[in-house]
Amino acid sequence: MPRHPITDFLTTATGPILDVRAPAEYAQGHIPGALSLPLFTDEERARIGTTYKQVNPDKAVLMGLDFFGPKMRTMVEEARKLAPGQEVRLHCWRGGMRSGAVQWLLELGGLHVNLLDKGYKDYRRWALAELARPHQLRVLGGYTGSGKTAVLHALAAQGEPVLDLEGLANHLGSSFGALGQPPQPTQEQFENDLAAALAALPTGRPIWVEDESRSIGSLTVPTPFFAQMQAAPLLVLDVPREARVQYLAANYGRQDAAGLAAAVLRLHKRLGGLVTKEALGAIADNDMPRMVDLVLGYYDKTYGFGLTGRPAVTVATEGVEAAANAALVLAAVEN
Repeated sequence: MPRHPITDFLTTATGPILDVRAPAEYAQGHIPGALSLPLFTDEERARIGTTYKQVNPDKAVLMGLDFFGPKMRTMVEEARKLAPGQEVRLHCWRGGMRSGAVQWLLELGGLHVNLLDKGYKDYRRWALAELARPHQLRVLGGYTGSGKTAVLHALAAQGEPVLDLEGLANHLGSSFGALGQPPQPTQEQFENDLAAALAALPTGRPIWVEDESRSIGSLTVPTPFFAQMQAAPLLVLDVPREARVQYLAANYGRQDAAGLAAAVLRLHKRLGGLVTKEALGAIADNDMPRMVDLVLGYYDKTYGFGLTGRPAVTVATEGVEAAANAALVLAAVEN
């Protein structure tokens, strides 16, 4: 069977990537863009594994064939739908019997199959190596409400390499960060997506990334990459506080009041009882500027502490207009 090393599989082999591992394995983490075409259900995989360990491997193989047989036609038909060009890239966990069996089946069904040597396990090794590889970074900082993500998007629109950590994490990085966002990926999937995004950026040019704490919601920025962020040049947007308040109030005004109240309550110990009560009252009165003004004191203090001891270039702005602030940031870099 022809097998592709991971770099060839990702860059030169063609066709949609079909992941034949069980649904739970796929949900835990998969190659970005891969489609799930499971050979076994989660229950079937568990039964085969138990038989392999507690009875013997031969019995496990026969059990697998019993499960596989009735699915053959359906799998070929599904693969044909997923691959109009009739060429696919295929993998299982370690490039063993599961992917080998499905390769045989799909080739029998007329498809050309590019098999990943050593399977998804090798992709994970590649992803972790990509995260540890040295990258030239530029970190964009600023107090909460400075519009950093919007500035990153404006930089990307001007052709600058940009890595959107919060976009990959489906979280805006605060107690309020999950509002209006889809569920966060697993930690493993976040790492996979991050590695793929880094590999897709042009080499030889600095990559812009937003200044983040180690945690983004329930996820953690991988240690090797976070260390590079901490050591990279830092440019801090200096946006007037009132402009930040209005910017955040406009964004939070579109959110559900119950979600906002829950976010404030999560900060109860840090805000103190009185500020928490006043912020909840402001939400009930639909006074978003008041709520933001009350909470912003905590976030400003926390972010200011995080800047201690980190050399930074301050970029003074008049407001939160993203394109204008992106131009200021680029001018600061040139100077």
